[in-house]
Amino acid sequence: MEKKILIEGMSCGHCVNHVKEALSELNGVKSVSVDLAAKTAVIGADTEIKDEDIKFAIEDAGYEVVKIENM
Repeated sequence: MEKKILIEGMSCGHCVNHVKEALSELNGVKSVSVDLAAKTAVIGADTEIKDEDIKFAIEDAGYEVVKIENM
């Protein structure tokens, strides 16, 4: 299962790492890639992860989730 997340508020490499760490801590996540220029993150997971959990993790890290798409 993969999900693509559009994120507002990232402005530097530190932001990318912060988002990557926040998403990596979710149960079931096996891979995370964050693209600063595209303002996106893509997560791969072994199990279904609720959009609400993804949104909470990113917003708790200080960023805004604009949209979550299943891939």
